[in-house]
Amino acid sequence: MLDLSSFLLQLGMTDSDFDLANPMTYVYIISLAVIPFFMMYGQKMQSKVILGEISKSLLKLKTMKDSARIETIDYIKNTARPEKDPSERVDKFLDFFAIMPVDLDPNGLVRKIEHVTRMKDERMRLEVRKICPNIDDYEASKIENILEAATALNLIYKVVRHFYLMGKRTTSVFVLVQLQMVMPLLLEEAEALQKAIGTFKKGQPIGDGIGPMVVGRMMLGKEKKYAAKETVYSEVDYNDRKLYLLKAEGPAGTVGRPGDAIKRLTEDLGIKFNAIIMIDAALKLEGEKTGEVAEGVGAAIGGIGVEKYHIEEAATQLDIPVYAVIVKQSVQDAITIMRKEIFDSFEKASHAVYSVIDDKTAAGQSVLVIGVGNTLGVAQ
Repeated sequence: MLDLSSFLLQLGMTDSDFDLANPMTYVYIISLAVIPFFMMYGQKMQSKVILGEISKSLLKLKTMKDSARIETIDYIKNTARPEKDPSERVDKFLDFFAIMPVDLDPNGLVRKIEHVTRMKDERMRLEVRKICPNIDDYEASKIENILEAATALNLIYKVVRHFYLMGKRTTSVFVLVQLQMVMPLLLEEAEALQKAIGTFKKGQPIGDGIGPMVVGRMMLGKEKKYAAKETVYSEVDYNDRKLYLLKAEGPAGTVGRPGDAIKRLTEDLGIKFNAIIMIDAALKLEGEKTGEVAEGVGAAIGGIGVEKYHIEEAATQLDIPVYAVIVKQSVQDAITIMRKEIFDSFEKASHAVYSVIDDKTAAGQSVLVIGVGNTLGVAQ
């Protein structure tokens, strides 16, 4: 049987150490008592601490979500002055969703996604027109953008609340820790969406509009023709080359349909392009400066991928090289009012476009230049 002396020796103590007059004796005793306590209750204590932190963040999200809803309703009331209170229709739209098609068989998947997203967009426009039947297209596009931001905020709040309540019910520290890790990123995105609502209300250009801004200036004073829904183009001569300038129709807040536009220009109008140049905002990495301009190859366009597919499909079938000029910025910069650093990159991005035209094409060739992005507040 293990006696006290042997037990103390295993703990690194001697009989003299186990003297009540020795302060270290109490340290050892407390240590022996605390270790089992934390083994049994440490995870629960950690869960309580994490729940408290997430609860504060969830309250912030709820405040931002409610504020976005109120801003949206007030803007509609003050701008469109509808006959009926729009609150009920706005609340209904905040929970609106689109179910993506099954991807078990990838054949024709892009066409199915395009069908669903087009239905979603048309439903949004229809709802806005029902709420505000007497507004013009420009104001309608602003309300659409505001509703999209408010809907995104509502979704973020509901998803965070779901995992918070699930973690609280199951006391699963693993669920809570994962939520705690991504919470700072979710709060950043939510704050950006809340700021974006104010920008949309005023119709101010956002960071994502730098591409349309570059092409819009190149189109000034030129005849504009429709290439697709909410998408216009102009023809310009430059250094013995024919430039076709394409962007979403501003200053309404829309991204247009550049994929459909390329299809119409190449197939219906029979235009043969020798190169395609796309200007767009791109996500910067941490440590990179906002507003940096870079050049590359490939279709520079975000979104769910439908427009990108159409552009790449046309370029591949017709063997057209695709060049990209991007302006680096964060997700927050892209959806909020255009920062000075992004606006200052305007001349550099324009110079990069003309450099690509001079270096990659020859006299007598045709070039399609596309300004990609939300063209809110950016005319042509």
